[in-house]
Amino acid sequence: MIKSSEYQKRRKQLMRSAGEGSIIIVRAAPERIRNNDVMYPYRQRSDFLYLCGLREPGAMLVLAPEKRGGKAVMFCRERDPKREMWDGPMVGTEGAVAEYGMDEAYSIEQAEQRLPEMLQDRERIYYDLGQDHHFDQELIGWVSELKGKPRRKFQAPDEIIGLDHMLHDMRLYKSRAELGVMRQSARVAAEAHCRAMQVCRPGMTEGQIHAELLHTFTAHHCETSYLPIVGGGANACVLHYIANRDELADGDLLLIDAGAEYDGYASDITRTFPVNGKYSGPQRALYELVLAAQLEAIDHARAGRQWDDVHMAAVRVLTRGMLDLGILKGDFDQAIEEETYKQFYVHNTGHWLGLDVHDVGEYQIDGHSRELEPGMVLTVEPGLYIHPDERSVRKQWRGIGIRIEDDIVVTRDEPEVLSKGVPKTVAEIESLMAA
Repeated sequence: MIKSSEYQKRRKQLMRSAGEGSIIIVRAAPERIRNNDVMYPYRQRSDFLYLCGLREPGAMLVLAPEKRGGKAVMFCRERDPKREMWDGPMVGTEGAVAEYGMDEAYSIEQAEQRLPEMLQDRERIYYDLGQDHHFDQELIGWVSELKGKPRRKFQAPDEIIGLDHMLHDMRLYKSRAELGVMRQSARVAAEAHCRAMQVCRPGMTEGQIHAELLHTFTAHHCETSYLPIVGGGANACVLHYIANRDELADGDLLLIDAGAEYDGYASDITRTFPVNGKYSGPQRALYELVLAAQLEAIDHARAGRQWDDVHMAAVRVLTRGMLDLGILKGDFDQAIEEETYKQFYVHNTGHWLGLDVHDVGEYQIDGHSRELEPGMVLTVEPGLYIHPDERSVRKQWRGIGIRIEDDIVVTRDEPEVLSKGVPKTVAEIESLMAA
């Protein structure tokens, strides 16, 4: 779990970056109606969660940098015994100070009165417009009102600046505590993938395997970090397949892309294995090609390398392998230059990982691929997808979709594989399924 002291450290770092004369406003995620009076399960906005850890709706964090470090003010819901009877305990203003380390806390209803006063003598406001249209209009109205006051003895803010760039660069580098949480997230997801391999049999449905994943996540106090993909046979060629209802056929492969969320942090793991426990010859050939590409790409996920190096490492292995297998035609250099490999490898090799599955952070800086640095966490997930109607290849390859994905920490030395608890060689997977 992330401690209160770490949240305080993050807030102070952000205030130092914003500088004196600024004010920072971050709003909690709103609740969303699913149908009639039923709400979707609540998930806090990641930026808000990163700065304070509060998981309740109806809240707003305001940071006011000062010479001596600044002040953190929380506007949140007051405790209400009647509401707590229905929804459970609430933090309240006292809890925001005592449990979450706020300097001051007020009811959310007081924000309309107190926040305009806090804007006085501030040169700029850091706030991401576009997330809450109603509050956007309120904030712009307060600034206009302050600017329009006759003979005012205070400065009114001159600009509203997006917070995302400054805050998201902080989020890109994971602390020891964050990495500890992400290791647990990956351990739980790894256990779920292993369980899926062990129970899988021809005649089961994708939905039954999906249920096994959810069972493991829930048993370890985790949620899904995204809706799992459980695609048997040709369904694995649909990159965002989420129907998860078809029967699993003897002789097909099953692709599972599923991750757990623990304490707000995501894991993201993909494995592709035979429904009956044994890879066929063509399945094995393609699988080992994707695995070789992934291992090469992971080896490139090192400090000092560039983001694009990881992707191109996988691309080169996959392209050479597809030429050797006759899936692609022509010359290697030509295939790379003309990107003919994209017919069967259609996505990038990874993405940042953290509080969001596709986590925040720039992939390019000043038009150049970003250099990898210790503390960054990324996925490495090459794949090949050959549609069942693809006539340019031999029949033995058609309808096969394979992806292998692991979660990687960039360190000062060897890349750390957070998701190493899931087998991925042919021998390891067949042995686990046989047991």
